[in-house]
Amino acid sequence: MRDISKEFPGVKALSNVSMTVQRGEIHAICGENGAGKSTLMKVLSGVWPAGSYDGEIHFNGRLVEFNNIRDSEHAGIVIIHQELALIPELSIGENIFLGNEVTNGGVINWMTTRKLASELLARVGLNENPDTKIKDIGVGKQQLVEIAKALSKEVKLLILDEPTSALNEGDSQHLLGLMSGLRDNGVTCIMISHKLNEIEQISDSITIIRDGKSIETLRVKEDGVDENRIIRGMVGRDIESRFPDHVPEIGEKLFEVKDWTVRHPNVADRLVCKSESFYVRRGEIVGFAGLMGAGRTELMRSIFGQSYGIFVSGTLLKDGQELHLKSVPAAIDAGLAYVTEDRKTLGLNLLDDIKRTTVSAKLKRITHGLVVDEREEYKYAEEYRKSMRTKAPNVDEGVSKLSGGNQQKVVLAKWLFTEPDLLILDEPTRGIDVGAKFEIYGIVQRMAAEGKGVILVSSELPELLGLSDRIYTICEGAITGVLDKGHADQESLMRLMTKTSSRSDVPTQASA
Repeated sequence: MRDISKEFPGVKALSNVSMTVQRGEIHAICGENGAGKSTLMKVLSGVWPAGSYDGEIHFNGRLVEFNNIRDSEHAGIVIIHQELALIPELSIGENIFLGNEVTNGGVINWMTTRKLASELLARVGLNENPDTKIKDIGVGKQQLVEIAKALSKEVKLLILDEPTSALNEGDSQHLLGLMSGLRDNGVTCIMISHKLNEIEQISDSITIIRDGKSIETLRVKEDGVDENRIIRGMVGRDIESRFPDHVPEIGEKLFEVKDWTVRHPNVADRLVCKSESFYVRRGEIVGFAGLMGAGRTELMRSIFGQSYGIFVSGTLLKDGQELHLKSVPAAIDAGLAYVTEDRKTLGLNLLDDIKRTTVSAKLKRITHGLVVDEREEYKYAEEYRKSMRTKAPNVDEGVSKLSGGNQQKVVLAKWLFTEPDLLILDEPTRGIDVGAKFEIYGIVQRMAAEGKGVILVSSELPELLGLSDRIYTICEGAITGVLDKGHADQESLMRLMTKTSSRSDVPTQASA
């Protein structure tokens, strides 16, 4: 790609970006949120057609121009977006060959479709029936289906945008192993990722983009690249610590959950929360660790106005007073806020702009006589845009046009606007670059310093260890332990995360 420039109204997303990818390598693209990584790949894959950008694309030694995705796929370039493009109600086989159906005389040949789908699934290491519906398999398996779909199109260059952002450690390693196998079989890969350890592990070379410009390309082995070197290229400086300095000032017990039991919304005999008890003190950041499917999100959503599952029993206390939170508005009025892990589906209305989104969770704060004060709406939205360094030309910008990290900042602003006493953060830095993570960590710590309580759910153990004052572990819907900051490490957390404990042998903070 040579001197690629791309403009949107009010924003120059790419400015003379150039990069070269060698045949049969894994090439990573790194940069902060809003740097232009995804835009560059949309140019390459024809999402942004020829004529909508300046510059040239050369593939296999010749100049190419793609007017749509079908053109790029015909050339052997396939992109897998961060938000997977699978249809939940269709089967795995139907999704793999959607738009590329196996037909005889204009009629789909289902026998051949199933046979070819099974062969493709075997290539990506997925042992599933091709007739299984997409909605019945997890995100990790859906990623593999997307790759199988790409292989069905005789892919030569596979582009993966944040392929492991929603995966647990096991699924991530399986996917990285699959990418390595594809490379060995002659498939070239471009990977966008914020997980620097994975980039260092698997990439042959790295192109760093900053503020819409290509800064440098590094050869991982030859240049001795490590995470600190990548960070320096991304942000233009060394970051001495991944976490801001913070000295906690922990006060009295703010929020407590006692014997919390919740049933699955669709499976009557399955409990997703099994007599769970925990507490949060003022000024304290409390972490929750668990493997994918352990029940962390189910616990938090059920607490937040019973927005998940069927309540069975349990008690919620705030400042010693019992709460009865039977709806999300009731939870908000009680001083709770919940930043969901799924910002696209549950955190944002993608038809709204930044301004409306920021105030949407507590409109009555800027309502006078049943009328929303638009001046106050603009004022608060602009204050949060500036304080959180959200990259957008103004607060009238649609949230759908923002990068993933900037969308996450808008979601966080929405809940901070409610002025909560307890902020629940569920995977708050998923798909966010190291610089934006540092900013969000600072916001979390400032809330704690103001005497608020914070619950942090994260699949990244270094993040939990770097931020939390205490960490609870969950396995199969039950709390299996709690460790304070001084006694917790990745090994001890992993041991508790994989342990199914009876309530009598749950280690306390003191015993830990």
